[in-house]
Amino acid sequence: MAEKLTLSQLRFLTLESQGLTKSTPFGKGKEAVLKAIEQLGYLQIDTLSIIERAHHHTLWTRIPDYRTEYLDELVEERKVFEYWFHAASYLPIKYFRFALPQMLEVKQNEKHHYNADKKVMKYVLDTIRTEGPKKARDFQNEAKKAGSWWNWKPTKIALERLFLQGDLMISSRNGMQKTYDLTENVLPKSINTTLPTNHEFAEYLVKTYLRAYGFTTIKQITHLKAGKEIRKNVDDVLASMLEEGTIEQVNIENFPSVFVNKISLEKSFKKPNLNIHILSPFDNSIIHRDRVKQFFDFDYKIECYTPKEKRQYGYFCLPILFGDIFIGRVDCKAHRKEKQFELIHLHIENQTIDVEIWAKPFAEVLRKFVAFNGCESLKLAKVSPSKLASILNKTIKNIEK
Repeated sequence: MAEKLTLSQLRFLTLESQGLTKSTPFGKGKEAVLKAIEQLGYLQIDTLSIIERAHHHTLWTRIPDYRTEYLDELVEERKVFEYWFHAASYLPIKYFRFALPQMLEVKQNEKHHYNADKKVMKYVLDTIRTEGPKKARDFQNEAKKAGSWWNWKPTKIALERLFLQGDLMISSRNGMQKTYDLTENVLPKSINTTLPTNHEFAEYLVKTYLRAYGFTTIKQITHLKAGKEIRKNVDDVLASMLEEGTIEQVNIENFPSVFVNKISLEKSFKKPNLNIHILSPFDNSIIHRDRVKQFFDFDYKIECYTPKEKRQYGYFCLPILFGDIFIGRVDCKAHRKEKQFELIHLHIENQTIDVEIWAKPFAEVLRKFVAFNGCESLKLAKVSPSKLASILNKTIKNIEK
């Protein structure tokens, strides 16, 4: 067992691994987007558009000159692909083979929730094979023709089933409109398509989490990965890496032990720069809510799926990270027609840090965030506690001038 790390050192390690301690951790431009996705392991796709969608927001947080078309271009260049990690995600195409076990599981599962009609699946495959890549709406138009024996919904289910079982891939996107093509037409010939062994898959998970978070726990590695077999394989991989000396099991006072790359322990730890980030609810750094609560003392959940009368903070609250401390969250909405970005309710929960220290950098990040969301003006509707409203309103107005 290695010497103990302090909680502050552990926080720095994970924020640095997540690309949240420097202004340009992955460089600039489209190349930085690929580096970021390879470092983070995956990038969750989200359909909600109250503000700019989560996959774009997460990248913008780490890449100041990020442009939304970069992701679409990387898909078309076959450098990233879409599939499931724990949710719909962009993944580095070099790790394609590690999606194969799930594809095989879907293919063999007759009771999958996308239980498509086999005749419709064959029709969809034959149509794409004969006519080329198709969008879901292409089949919708066909279904409206007189004499059609099927309607749009079965073909949409068939598309999703064929995608999840690996017969189809998403070859391009236009916003949230996906184009499907045969996997053999999309996947580069150089990509390894050998089904990984259980041990190889567990090793992929362990190394992905260690790289992306700096440290990890068994609970995080097996998050949403059901079955005793995956836990056993992860345990075996960790035991092997401990024996090799590539990782160490580290104690943090009053916390469960964690696994850390040995090379990470040899670096000099420092206090994070006092950067401020307005994070997406689906940002990789906070997606594991228990982990954030345990190691950052921040209890966060998104409330858009919670009935209005039961919401504590608001429909779409974004966590606010200052240095290595979550100081609060803000419920936001981009009114795109009016080009106004509204802070519906700004909740400042950590008041041990003087507002004078973080107000100006927060306002500066807000100004950039407003522009990223295609807006020009900013409205701060409500602040809690209310005593902070005056200084925050004043600081924001000064930055806007």
